[in-house]
Amino acid sequence: MGRSVLPLRAVIFDWGGTLTPWHTFDLAEQWAVYARVVHHDDDRASADLAARIFAAEDAAWQRARTGQGSAHMDDLLREVGADPADALHQAALTAYRQFWEPHTFTDEQVRPLWEGLRERGIRVGILSNTIWPREYHRAMFERDGVLDLIDGDVYSSEIAWTKPHPMAFHASAAALGVEASEAVYVGDRPFEDVHGSQEAGMRAIWVPHSEIPVAQQVSVDVTPDGVAHQLLDILDIVDGWQPR
Repeated sequence: MGRSVLPLRAVIFDWGGTLTPWHTFDLAEQWAVYARVVHHDDDRASADLAARIFAAEDAAWQRARTGQGSAHMDDLLREVGADPADALHQAALTAYRQFWEPHTFTDEQVRPLWEGLRERGIRVGILSNTIWPREYHRAMFERDGVLDLIDGDVYSSEIAWTKPHPMAFHASAAALGVEASEAVYVGDRPFEDVHGSQEAGMRAIWVPHSEIPVAQQVSVDVTPDGVAHQLLDILDIVDGWQPR
């Protein structure tokens, strides 16, 4: 693939399933929670709205896996006739985020890992496929006491591409002021994370601890440059790649 073996200047991380412990749950329920607030007195309308948003989101993720185009939550809601500026939307969004909160907590190894990388002079980045806005993600990192250790973060909801498109990885490298060949990407998905980052000229570390739903899997023949069975393993992998 033409990747170099330059000293590493940055480690960039996937978010869901990598920096957060993997949780398996009913994805449709997130929108049922939202819709029950919007149509609190009409069960049929609530169920219809939830189904339409879920279908719109599923279609957006299907497009991401095939064409690597991005999507934003507000656009999905407008697509089904919801108004993100409406007061009921704000209340529904609060319920939606309360539903997600147990599934968003940062792994306890993240802070010592990131501190270890920074002690080595290595920058810490985030590149996440997401429909959520930047502010939501940063609020979670702040809640968990690690926001101060992030040197640059990019979310697909704010750019035109999703992983594995090379431009998503290049945008992340640019946010950290490094070249792709000076960065390693860490993620739990072989297609989006390992294949994508390697195609962009980065090294890739696979974290194989997620039970990715079959519908979200993309078959790909790929070999990661490193495998981390727990996040702190990344420090040893990185040390092995640095000049002696």
